[in-house]
Amino acid sequence: MELSSTLSGWGNADTVLIYGRHYVTTISAVFCDVGGVLLTNGLDHGERARLVEKFGLDAKDYEGRHQMLSAAVDAGQIGFDQYLDRTIFYRPRPFPKQEVLDFILAMSEALPGSLELMGRLKQAGKVFLATLNNESRELNLHRIEKFGLRNYFSVFFSSCYLGVSKPHAQIYQLAIDISQRQPQQCVFIDDRPLNLEGARQLGLQTIQFLNAGQLESDLRALGFEF
Repeated sequence: MELSSTLSGWGNADTVLIYGRHYVTTISAVFCDVGGVLLTNGLDHGERARLVEKFGLDAKDYEGRHQMLSAAVDAGQIGFDQYLDRTIFYRPRPFPKQEVLDFILAMSEALPGSLELMGRLKQAGKVFLATLNNESRELNLHRIEKFGLRNYFSVFFSSCYLGVSKPHAQIYQLAIDISQRQPQQCVFIDDRPLNLEGARQLGLQTIQFLNAGQLESDLRALGFEF
């Protein structure tokens, strides 16, 4: 089987060596990013630029503060309220914090076709579906609830719950360990090459997301039927 440039792995049937014995493996788990695959990004470069424009913020000041705090908020070490206090409301503003929060939450939108595709995978009932994403606790929960992600995914391996973010190897290892799979039994979907590299180094199969049609084609190339 010839694999596309967005797909890296060994196909849907392979052998893995466990305690000196070879076992035939099939893909039994799909770990999927959220922002950039299922939904628009929560607070990435584009969203931050819109935030700066909307509220007339000093772009350099806000971006510098964001960069210093983003890892902590994604890892759940500080809450989003504290993040806003440190990045925007460290001085008096002519607008309330709730208005800023509402604006950030309202920017999230579903990407065309992705949730419908996940719905068909879920309905087929052949694989374990989980998210694997970097997100603050408050934004993560909002997006789970607003877009009904519990209807598609059984577990949410989010950085805010695990205390570690992509592309660090530990987050992929935790997902594997908690779901009790071998790496070769898992496929990870993300839009960013750096995040895919970390998963691939641990032995997961990977798909770089471009759009829902390409994702479906790559899943079918791995042997998925849905």
